[in-house]
Formats: sequence, structure tokens, C-alpha cells
Amino acid sequence: MPFIKLYFTPALLLLVLSCPLWQVSQSLPVMTKGPMMDSCVLYARTLLENITDALTQNNLFSGIDCKKQSVELNMETSTPSVCAPKESTCSGIVKSEFDQEMCLTNIRKDLHHYYKFLAAQPDPDSLLGPTVLFSLRELMENCFTWSLPTNMASKEVAVDRPSTYDERLSLCKVLKGFQVRTITINRVLAYMNSGEHTK
Repeated sequence: MPFIKLYFTPALLLLVLSCPLWQVSQSLPVMTKGPMMDSCVLYARTLLENITDALTQNNLFSGIDCKKQSVELNMETSTPSVCAPKESTCSGIVKSEFDQEMCLTNIRKDLHHYYKFLAAQPDPDSLLGPTVLFSLRELMENCFTWSLPTNMASKEVAVDRPSTYDERLSLCKVLKGFQVRTITINRVLAYMNSGEHTK
């Protein structure tokens, strides 16, 4: 299975948020590079906010304490390493170049992976469709020129039936992994929006 299980502890969150490879993107001012790139930063921020909000919805995880569950990350992509800024040293290796096309390709794959997973989840209370799925689709279609297949594009509301315990548990773990990956995507888009990657 293309996931790795990690425990989502405060220490892991601190590492994700404070790793030196992202200090460049945190401190740089956002320079205008056209409405598309600016809007992509906003789409990504909205997606992160919707995922974070979904993780607090008890109805999605009935019978499960989602905060105590491990994180499942998509390991089919290399987004964190491929999208690391130039001169970053977080992985222990100094990265001299930033390959924008490779980075965007990995992000596209991540977004498609999570869209497919989330669109297949039961959502009788419409807690995923109008929020996470909608904002994910907005980001994919407007910023990554990704045309969803017709049968997926029409699915802004996930499956309308009650979920099983195993489905709720899986959703919790994968959504937590998606939150971590979306933090990375937000920082990557802010880094590219700053123009620093072209210097």
C-alpha cells in the first residue's frame, strides 16, 4: 500500500512547521506575479483551512479519537524533497537548484491521489463535498491545468451512505496526512509566488 504510517505528535508537527528548508518562504514578502499565481496561493490556503476544519468534525469520525491516530502520507510522490527551495539543508543535503516542473508534477500527483480517495468516501452529512473536495477541485483545475475525468468532476459530494468504522479510521489517518502535505504545498506555492526560486 502506498502509505507510510507515522504518529502525529506535537514534535512531528513542530518539525513540519519549523524545518529550516521552509524558512526562506516564511520570511519573504509575496511579490505579484500575475493573478493566477496569487489566486493559487489563496486556493491552497483555503484548502488547508478546510482540511483542518474537517479534522475537527466529530461526525466524520464517530467512535474514533482522530487526534490520537497515526498519519498516513502518500509515498507515491516526492513532493517534500523535490519541492525544497534552493540552498535548503533540511534533508542534510544542500540543494543547489529548484526544479519547478518536477515539483509541480509531484504536487499534481498528490492532489489527484487525494481527490480520488476523498471522492470515494461516504459523506452523508456533506462535510467533505462542499468544503475539502470543492476547494481541492478549485486548486487542481485553476492552478495545475488538471482536467478531472467527467465521472470525477461531477462528484463534489462524496458517497451518500453511512461509513463503516474502518472507513472512518482510514479517512482520519489519510486526512491527517493530506493536511501535512497541504502545509508543504502552501509553502511551495508561497515560495514560487515570491519569485525567489528564479534567482
